[in-house]
Amino acid sequence: MPKLRGEAFWRETLRSAHYVVAPMVDQSELAWRLLSRRHGAQLCYTPMLHAQVFLRDANYRRENLYGEACPEDRPLIVQFCANDPEVFVQAALLAQDYCDAIDLNLGCPQMIAKRGHYGAFLQEEWDLLQRMILLANEKLSVPITCKIRVFPEIDKTVKYAQMLEKAGCQLLTVHGRTKEQKGPLAGVASWEHIQAVRKAVSIPVFANGNIQCLSDVEECIRKTGVHGVMSAEGNLHNPALFEGRNPLVWEMAEEYLEIVQKYPCPLSYVRAHLFKLWHHTLQVYQQLREELAKVKTLEGILDVNRELKLRCQEEIANQKEGEKPKEGLLFFHWICQPYIRPGPKERCKENGASGTEKGVRGKRALEEEEDGNSELLSKNKQKKKLRNPNKSFDPSLKPKYAKCDQCGNPKGNKCVFNMCRGCCKKRAFKETADCPGHGLHFKTKYEKSLSWQSSQRVTQNQEITRRGDVDVGETAVLKEAGDR
Repeated sequence: MPKLRGEAFWRETLRSAHYVVAPMVDQSELAWRLLSRRHGAQLCYTPMLHAQVFLRDANYRRENLYGEACPEDRPLIVQFCANDPEVFVQAALLAQDYCDAIDLNLGCPQMIAKRGHYGAFLQEEWDLLQRMILLANEKLSVPITCKIRVFPEIDKTVKYAQMLEKAGCQLLTVHGRTKEQKGPLAGVASWEHIQAVRKAVSIPVFANGNIQCLSDVEECIRKTGVHGVMSAEGNLHNPALFEGRNPLVWEMAEEYLEIVQKYPCPLSYVRAHLFKLWHHTLQVYQQLREELAKVKTLEGILDVNRELKLRCQEEIANQKEGEKPKEGLLFFHWICQPYIRPGPKERCKENGASGTEKGVRGKRALEEEEDGNSELLSKNKQKKKLRNPNKSFDPSLKPKYAKCDQCGNPKGNKCVFNMCRGCCKKRAFKETADCPGHGLHFKTKYEKSLSWQSSQRVTQNQEITRRGDVDVGETAVLKEAGDR
């Protein structure tokens, strides 16, 4: 049976899906997908999988896709990041029997994608992308789709989308932000870009960005004309988003944990989901936030979840008539609701809560007491502090390093060129020099090579001389025998 394409693929295989759960690293695992499907999601993506690792590692395949069969988890699209056509297609061939389409990630803007040279950092390499999609379209039994970010220019974004369609992409998800728009710089996604792409291509288009509730989904479809809308962060804070409901947090948390017990996943995934679901409540009960961060077992997470539920129920029981949500929240903190990421100019307040944007509270500041002084710590630093209470993050106590003469990074203490290892290696190679401080021995190895070559020539000359003497001796013997 020939594979379906374009509109027919969306209509028949994807069942005309309008409500889509985004591919999220370590967050759109099977248990979360099943929870989302129970509450309105019509299509889900796997977390982004690394094609090279998927190809070589059987355990990685089993943990991320080859686990227990689950008929309810369809339609499903498997997303890969890749930068090599052959590797991408070989990995996709191993996955195609477990899904309804293969998606190429061209939207990840994180530093790991830049270092690995994939995601949004391939968006300027159109020849490579054409080869990848052409080969996948030719070899795979399921359609190939793409998820992209936009360029600042609408015209270039449209040409980019048309190029992908021409290469064989059968469905396009457009995140209406550039690759520079991430974290505190995310800003508002451009539905204007998405609308322009939708009008310019004939394949189905999904929109991504600015989705916090069902009314946003409906407005996005109305303004852009897309076939469906994808949600990531909105779905994480409220898995019932596509139902148009704002349920009690503990209802969603308990249902998710019940699914996890049937379809296990790494504890880090579970903890991350509960941090999102309980986000606003954990700003109130910060001690329980610490407990959730430290707990090492699923049973421990269940205990923290029960305690959070009890605290909220007690608060509800003691609630005064006419009381309203505090600190600009849309609902009381025990109700699933959006979280608006604070902008880059917003500053953390002294009480630990960040500024507000559009009336919704942002993330609290992470505070640590050290030597009687309060300092703001990032989440990563706070985790390090928990592992090592004696660790100091005071910049004035950090050792001062001399800088590399070439690039400004810390130089090696024993480097003969006063450089960091990277710069030293380039110079030592160019000049055929040694740097014992960095363990580089280009000069020594070159001299050893010359010495070895010289000894080989001497050995060869001696062998030639020996053979010549033998030949002369043999000639003399034959001559003597002839004279006789």
